[in-house]
Amino acid sequence: MKQLYLGNEAVARGLWEAGVAFGSSYPGTPSTEVTEYAATYDEIECEWAPNEKVAMEATLGASIAGARSFCGMKHVGLNVAADPLFTASYTGVNGGMLAIVADDPGMHSSQNEQDSRHYARASKTMMLEPADSADCLAYTRLAFDLGEHFDTPVLLRLTTRVAHSRSLVQSGERVGIPLKPYEKNPGKYVMMPAMARTRHVFVEERIQKQIAFCEDEAFANGLNRIEWHDRKIGVIAAGICYQYAKEALGKRASYLKLGCVYPLPAKAIADFAAQCETVYILEELDDYIEQHCRALGVNVIGKDAFSPLGEYSQALIAKVILGEEKSNLTTDLPIPGRPPVLCVGCPHRALFFSLKKIGVAVSGDIGCYTLGALAPLGMMDTCICMGASISALHGRNKANPGLAGKSVAVLGDSTFIHSGVTGLINIAYNQSNSVVIILDNSITGMTGHQENPTTGKNIKGEPAPFVSLEKLCEAVGIADVRVVDPNELAVTERTIRAALATDQPAVIISRRPCALLKTVKHAPPLKVNKEKCAGCKACMRIGCPAVSMKEGKAEIDFTQCVGCGVCTQLCRFGAIS
Repeated sequence: MKQLYLGNEAVARGLWEAGVAFGSSYPGTPSTEVTEYAATYDEIECEWAPNEKVAMEATLGASIAGARSFCGMKHVGLNVAADPLFTASYTGVNGGMLAIVADDPGMHSSQNEQDSRHYARASKTMMLEPADSADCLAYTRLAFDLGEHFDTPVLLRLTTRVAHSRSLVQSGERVGIPLKPYEKNPGKYVMMPAMARTRHVFVEERIQKQIAFCEDEAFANGLNRIEWHDRKIGVIAAGICYQYAKEALGKRASYLKLGCVYPLPAKAIADFAAQCETVYILEELDDYIEQHCRALGVNVIGKDAFSPLGEYSQALIAKVILGEEKSNLTTDLPIPGRPPVLCVGCPHRALFFSLKKIGVAVSGDIGCYTLGALAPLGMMDTCICMGASISALHGRNKANPGLAGKSVAVLGDSTFIHSGVTGLINIAYNQSNSVVIILDNSITGMTGHQENPTTGKNIKGEPAPFVSLEKLCEAVGIADVRVVDPNELAVTERTIRAALATDQPAVIISRRPCALLKTVKHAPPLKVNKEKCAGCKACMRIGCPAVSMKEGKAEIDFTQCVGCGVCTQLCRFGAIS
């Protein structure tokens, strides 16, 4: 039976059908749903790991033990997991191992647009790239067969549009894959220099076998394929760009669709190009395929006609290649812009308001709280990568001790577990006078309310041991650990000022659950007494979407307000109750 599957959902289905037994991931848009869907299959033991490095290491361990296994992450997560990836390429696998990485062209939810295909080439790891949900399922199943055949981990590259779009999928049944027997083999799995030198020889020989596969067998089984139509225009593409090209050009072009993007074929590309008058390389982000073609001496048009920035579209391709303007759907209605904003009742809003009142520099991090950088709060000076807030603050205060009482780091509970703990150890060990604020909202909020090691529940919502942030901070050497409710503005302000005034490292845990959690019981919505309201706009300073001004008076939208009470603390006239 054919069904409409989300790309990530189709990957999860492919994992189940391929007989996968274990999966470990860290949530990150646009990859998160792969593991969430996979966790619905009882035959797959799924988990949220503290970070992507741990997830990939656990996945490799399961593979060596003989199980088919997977890990999932977004493109910046692959940076974190790069260390075990490069060595896994040397060790190879026992049971098949798939690392799923979702790139984000256009940066819909990311701090950069890095192109993960470079990791495949750098680590010498086979990479497949599906173009729709049907490919997602088929390539996922195929990846385990290829991985076990070539003794290699395999990378599956998604992009936002493939991961989060739906198309028809023909689902199948689960194959029964028993655990492969484990045999002690230090020469294969112990990567000390003497063994690693031998395995490097194996890796180079493996690449040559994979190249031969991509020239012939990959075309025989449809992983790579050529579609001949008008040969005046030839298009070489992979992933979503293949779909865009087909919609924009139709039968006015011939297509070389690459399902395997590492290694890339040579002869097949040269033969295809030789039979077309003009060849275009369509690929978002970097000129990865284009560089390969030019190294082969194939004359192509790529980034000299298309941008290395953002996403492509059918309209863009038609305009560049055919010179045709395709109109997009528009409306004459005046629609106001809707910039991202902290949710109504978000506990981070009150914390940032207190920081703004104190007037400190904020070393920020990755999470929903990154929106605190926007007006009217405007309380974030830097945001680099997961966990960097703590390390950057330490460096700042070591380089200029005069800033110690004027700077703080902020990061979420999940981010702290992911990669903030080591930065805090550095602060304690090397004694910088730094104040770290952990925004504990009892969930991994930005990626859609996934559990983490501090919540007391696992990926299935079952009870699990939880990390005590207070005890963890004390254990790494922080003597001054304080806990506040950020919605108590006066107490929070006093606590932050006191921590900044000390001459030792300090941690403040700003603890209040995310307002969107189903378990949170909200107070009744607040109301404005128009007679008492002076129209001073003090309540507007927190930037709550539920609060606005109408005819010179404050107004609260009762359909949005969750009664958090922060605005009542700002009103000097008692007009909000």
